[in-house]
Amino acid sequence: MKVLKHIHHLNFVVADLDAAVTAYQGRLGVGPFQRDDLPDRGVSTARAKIGDTWIVLVSPQRDDCEIARYLETHGEGFFLMSFGVDDLDQAIGELEKRGTVAGDKRMGLCDWQVVDLKTEAELGVRFHLTQTDVEDGKAGIIR
Repeated sequence: MKVLKHIHHLNFVVADLDAAVTAYQGRLGVGPFQRDDLPDRGVSTARAKIGDTWIVLVSPQRDDCEIARYLETHGEGFFLMSFGVDDLDQAIGELEKRGTVAGDKRMGLCDWQVVDLKTEAELGVRFHLTQTDVEDGKAGIIR
């Protein structure tokens, strides 16, 4: 059964969110961006849609969060790819049959239900799954 339906979003870690938004808009024509904060994760985000895929810029709000540690170790750039799925529990079950370990489900940006997959050691890339109930969220748009 094919559970991975599409690429839902790509996350990029950035040090300065405002500067990154300006650069993505100016150099690539990406935008408009919508801003969100995830205080529980210690990050601020800006997201824009290209086709059916979200580009999400993620910047740490504090030094003790995962994104701050990642930024210090790896610098700015690509962080993870998220696959869109119709049913998160079904997708987790199917991938676990294939030997892929999933973390705990949580609420992400814009009420997206997400789960991290433990793939970095074997595949060299962070992946997670996203099931969306609210697609465009409630955040304001940056012009």
